[in-house]
Amino acid sequence: MKQQETLDLFKEQQKFMKGTHLVTIFHNEQNLYSVVRIRLEETNEEYSEKEAVVTGYFPRIHENETYIFFGSLKDHPKFGLQFHVEHFRKEIPHSKQGIIQYLSGDLFKGIGKKTAEKIVDTLGEGAISKIIANPDILKEIPKLPEDKAKEIYETLREHQGLEQIMISLSQLGFGPQISMKIYQAYKEETLSIIQKSPYKLVEDIEGIGFRRADELGGQLGISDNHPDRIKAGCLYLLEQDSLQDGHVYLHTTDLIERVKHLLEENSNERIIETNISQEIICLTEEGKLVLEDDRVYVPSLYYSEKGLVTNIKRIMDQMEYEDIFPESEFLLALGSLEERLNVQYASSQKDAIQKALMTPMLLLTGGPGTGKTTVIKGIVELYGELHGCSLDPKDYNPENPFPILLVAPTGRAAKRMAESTGLPAVTIHRLLGWNGVEGFSHGEDNPINGKLLIVDEVSMVDIWLANQLFKSLPDSIQVILVGDEDQLPSVGPGQVLKDLLASEVLPTVRLTDIYRQSEGSSIIELAHDIKKGNLPLDISKPMADRSFIKCNQSQILDVVKQVSANAKSKGFSVKDIQVLAPMYRGAAGIDNLNVMLQELFNPPVNGKRELKYGDIIYRRGDKVLQLVNQPENNVFNGDMGEIVSIFYAKENTEKQDMVVVSFDGNEATYTKQDLNQITHAYCCSIHKSQGSEFPIVILPIVKSYYRMLRKNLIYTAITRSKDFLILCGEEEALKQGVQRGQDSLRQTTLCEKLHEHFGQTGVEVNLPVTEIGEPINYYDMLLRTDPNIGMENLSPYDFMDESER
Repeated sequence: MKQQETLDLFKEQQKFMKGTHLVTIFHNEQNLYSVVRIRLEETNEEYSEKEAVVTGYFPRIHENETYIFFGSLKDHPKFGLQFHVEHFRKEIPHSKQGIIQYLSGDLFKGIGKKTAEKIVDTLGEGAISKIIANPDILKEIPKLPEDKAKEIYETLREHQGLEQIMISLSQLGFGPQISMKIYQAYKEETLSIIQKSPYKLVEDIEGIGFRRADELGGQLGISDNHPDRIKAGCLYLLEQDSLQDGHVYLHTTDLIERVKHLLEENSNERIIETNISQEIICLTEEGKLVLEDDRVYVPSLYYSEKGLVTNIKRIMDQMEYEDIFPESEFLLALGSLEERLNVQYASSQKDAIQKALMTPMLLLTGGPGTGKTTVIKGIVELYGELHGCSLDPKDYNPENPFPILLVAPTGRAAKRMAESTGLPAVTIHRLLGWNGVEGFSHGEDNPINGKLLIVDEVSMVDIWLANQLFKSLPDSIQVILVGDEDQLPSVGPGQVLKDLLASEVLPTVRLTDIYRQSEGSSIIELAHDIKKGNLPLDISKPMADRSFIKCNQSQILDVVKQVSANAKSKGFSVKDIQVLAPMYRGAAGIDNLNVMLQELFNPPVNGKRELKYGDIIYRRGDKVLQLVNQPENNVFNGDMGEIVSIFYAKENTEKQDMVVVSFDGNEATYTKQDLNQITHAYCCSIHKSQGSEFPIVILPIVKSYYRMLRKNLIYTAITRSKDFLILCGEEEALKQGVQRGQDSLRQTTLCEKLHEHFGQTGVEVNLPVTEIGEPINYYDMLLRTDPNIGMENLSPYDFMDESER
């Protein structure tokens, strides 16, 4: 079928708008979302205006050129009628003069009118179709340089090919946004790659999982035991385990069993285990997996562990620090510091400060109230004293930078660090110069500049970020890693702090004495009881700083509302009051709690601006949470802010609704399509609260949370409370959660690799034990896999009404 006939058929079967580009209102270069105004020439929609706005995912289109957009006309509540594009085509001119004008336009750089005329004179009015079909035909054009011929062909193929690809992807069931992602990855090879290997989408395209690719593979007739299908299943499971469960590796037998189960879910054939084994070997040979002993790794995780160990060893191999400052000099300086700050350090705190200053690296760990912050401040102050350097950042410049670097994984944790020390502190991402698309500016070839690095909240640091940080450190830096080993592990893969402590290869100080206990903090006592797996018998007894309100799941929203309202009436701000919950869905989930709390703290008021995004209504004054890193605005995942302005499309030159959020004075602007980067924060997940403290924490605990309730989760939530803790829910659910450890430990080899590098033996590493014998060739082991594998069987009470007490 000829191109024009095909186009006519599309126009008969689908709604379309044909027009000439007038102005691009908005274009996102990353996902290619575009809003364009066109001069309308033809349409089969009931639309009588001379101009129209089209929206969708397509590349930047060229001025004064005609396009045919296929989709549907929709009435936007604020912008009016818009044509939502599913796919589009550029109209190719058919007249001799039109083709000459097209080929000599801005799209074809360096092709003037004379060259265009030669092409049309030689190839006729079907020139464009002929070139796309056979680029060698351009050799017939007199005196046309080879590089120009190549450029003409590639430009035509790119622009015409995109249109055909988008149509084909739409027919395969892909939406415009994901289709554009696929095209950006594969360009003109898109259809060929998908037809030959649809499972490649799992590796290359974010947003396409194994099941979607498997559905496509089934449509294309790919067999259940096809190598590509098995490989995709292996990669998918390893990635899911690292992202969801935090594992760095899987044992080969476990991986084979689970891949078999995954592939047989939608299969008419039995999946052969030896086929899985063979494809694991192939993936290893292709560099897509790493096989070490009986463990299978995603390469980035394997090399992150190795890299971290190598760089820890590099820093620990520095010169010895013991002889730099005699003990007498240290004690004299410490005594002077205690007098100046009017503090008296305990022996364990003195030991921590001395070790930190006399060794290349120190691990400092302890629970709440044990004085970690006091020790950090002492280390900083004494470092300045002993090294004779100013602690005023104003005394330094880019040529002579401030020698002390204070960092934390989140913006809120960094802010707390800055407040407690009086020195600047930043996120790890900002220290390393992370800019999103291009990655980190600091690494082995461009280390950071500093003499002393203190990293707080290390329990939140995953293996990827830890490796990037350590490979960016100079040889001559001292490093202090601070954290609470009993808190939740990092959201990302690995358990860096836990493994470093377990390895026992680094100087370590564990702070155990509770100093804030003297201030009457029953919250800290409760946290340490929970840490031991115990729940006090008097948990329901009201204390000066905590209480427990008994209620069931259906009452949670009412109880949280009443407690929050009473706290508000006592003069506490919305920033002071933080509700924490472990799950988003359900009657007592984060989503429902946020709807209720927004109504309490920031209800609709006549004249107050608001903007609807999906099911969520954002209002000026809302408390919101950042969900992704946005380094260009110095805003990072987990930061909390307030909506300070809302602008409607008709009020700005970008012609878009916009929301402005202030993160402690640092403002970030979001267009409507970017609002998936934030969410309400009146209630947030316990994971997102890590690194923060709040004057009041309200923590609902009910049995419907059971899947998430663990000792470290509850411990982390409780330790977010600075002054008042209000528990509400079912005491039995709290008891079960406290007595329940992690269902499965994260599978990592950082501890083992540290022992290998530091030459230590005799330390229990919790690895599988095998009998000593001949060395095992794991490639052979994989091919000998058992075919039957996997076949075996104020007082918080002040915030409450009388009726609640």
